[in-house]
Order: sequence, then structure tokens, then C-alpha cells
Amino acid sequence: MDSDNERRTRPWLLRPRVLVPMIAALSIAALCGYFLRSPSPVGHWNNAEGEAEFFTAYDQAFESMPEPAETMDVRTSFGVVRVYRFAGTGDASPMLLLPGTASSTPVWADNMPSLLKLGDVYTLDLLGEPGRSIQASPISDAEDEAEWLAEAIAALPEDSVNLIGLSLGGWTAANLAIRHPQHVKTLTLIDPVQTFDGIPVETILRAIPATVPWFPKAGRDAFNSYTAGGIEVEDVPVADMIEAGMHHYSMKKPQPTRITEPELTDLSMPVLAIIAGRSVMHDPETATATARRALGTEAVQVYDDASHALTGEYPDEIAADIGDFITRP
Repeated sequence: MDSDNERRTRPWLLRPRVLVPMIAALSIAALCGYFLRSPSPVGHWNNAEGEAEFFTAYDQAFESMPEPAETMDVRTSFGVVRVYRFAGTGDASPMLLLPGTASSTPVWADNMPSLLKLGDVYTLDLLGEPGRSIQASPISDAEDEAEWLAEAIAALPEDSVNLIGLSLGGWTAANLAIRHPQHVKTLTLIDPVQTFDGIPVETILRAIPATVPWFPKAGRDAFNSYTAGGIEVEDVPVADMIEAGMHHYSMKKPQPTRITEPELTDLSMPVLAIIAGRSVMHDPETATATARRALGTEAVQVYDDASHALTGEYPDEIAADIGDFITRP
């Protein structure tokens, strides 16, 4: 990954006449797959063959997960949300895990053994994203994003949960905590996008081949490898699932709006921020500084050598940090 100094010395990045129109034209939509939309008002599979390819990869990736104690399809105002409950062995109150964009529950496979030692774990597939949740009504803004998740949590036996979000799931968790804090006992944000800093232009540019459906698979694999610190992603079940979702599912949700520092400062529940020191989804130094100003230094953990795929790189360490956090008196 290029250093900040190298990026600063590239002349074209410093020209507003080039930079501003480029950002306006590409925007964050390129990253999250909201580019080149179809007329449908809700997220959908582009064809039956693509849907079958994704769920074959989903099921294969799910084989690395423990057996769910319960599988629920929760009806909300915006569609049906697939929720899984996994029975833990610890005494901590239940956790709810939110995955990143274009992924779903199996992305947490590496984390389940250590998290289940803390207590019960719920996972869900984000509504309007590839997965087993089914969007039925348009999601128009951040209020709608918070509402469907609030309705899903309200259907659980618990009044509130220890909410844990990764990447876009981190933004989704923070967005809920701002608008429906009664459902959030504690909030853990793992390298969240659009929360402590914006997405770098380089990442937006690299995302283009991953978000244009007719581009070769190699472009999506290259982007997924880039976000994961350069590791090989071919023939990896979770990576295959994510690639298939990016290729075959048309998302219809709005771009995630940047969460403001005052909104973070005003959060009423305990918050833990975990930031990857080699993340390409924001500038790690800027994100760390924002998180420390808004939440306090003690609320921020930086994994210096981690990429954006830190949940797979440091599953036990992350579980230890979460355990200390959610069981704190």
C-alpha cells in the first residue's frame, strides 16, 4: 500500500479541477455497489443462475460456522431479515453481529469460536444486500436503515443487545445507536466505513472494476484482495461468496452518509472502536484521531498491523477486547 507521503506528492491528486469532479462522478457508490442501477426500487438478484451461484457459495462458506441453535426470518416494514442465534457458553448478554457490504453471516466464521465463549451470538444478513434477507420496500435514507434494524432487534427476546458491526455493518450499527439507542446495550465498531473518516479516493477508484457487473471476476478478486491486505482470495469460500454477491446482486440502497463527530460524541451507550492500522477504507490516523476525540482515548483500540480484514486476522484478540468491554461493570 502506498504511503501517505507518496500519495501527497502525486500532482493529479492535488488539482481541484480534476479531483472534485472525479469524486462527484464516482462517489462512494462505486465502493458499495450502488453504481449502474436497474429500475427496480429494491435490491434483487439479476438472474436465477447468479442467485444459485451465490447461495452455493453461501452454503459452502456457512459450513465453517457452528450449527445455529435457531434460525429466524423476522418480518419488518422493509422486508424479511434472516437472523441466526448461536448458543454460547459464557454469561455475557447476547451479541448481535452485523457484516460488511456484499457479505453476510458466514463472514464471521473465524470469530465464532472465541465469541461464543463469551455468550450467545446473533448474526443477521443485512437487508438490501446479498444474503438470505429479502428486501420488499425501498430503503430511502439513514432513517429507514435504522428502522428495519430496530424492528428486527425488537423481535428478539432481549430488549437490547451488544451490537457489533464490521465495515458497513459498523456504520449500520452506529446509525442505529444514534436513532434507536434503546436497542443498543453496548456498541462495538470494527473498522467502520463513513464513521470516523471518509473513504479514500484511491479505494473508490480501485472499486470500479468490482462494481461493474460485466467486468471480469479478476477485477472483483483484485479489489477484495486489496481490502484484505493483499492476500490471495481465489478459492476461499467466504471470498467466493462475496464476489458472487458483488457480481449478481443489484443493491438499491442509498449511499451511507458520513456520521458526524457530534453524533458520535452524543452516543449514550458505552462504545468500543477497533481500527485497523493498514485499513484502506479510511485513513487510519485520521480515523483514530476522530474516534479518540469523540469517544475518549480509552474507547479506541488500534491494531497496527491489521488490514480491513482484521476480524479474520485477529479473531481471538478481537474477542478478548470485546469480552473485556461488554462485561465491564
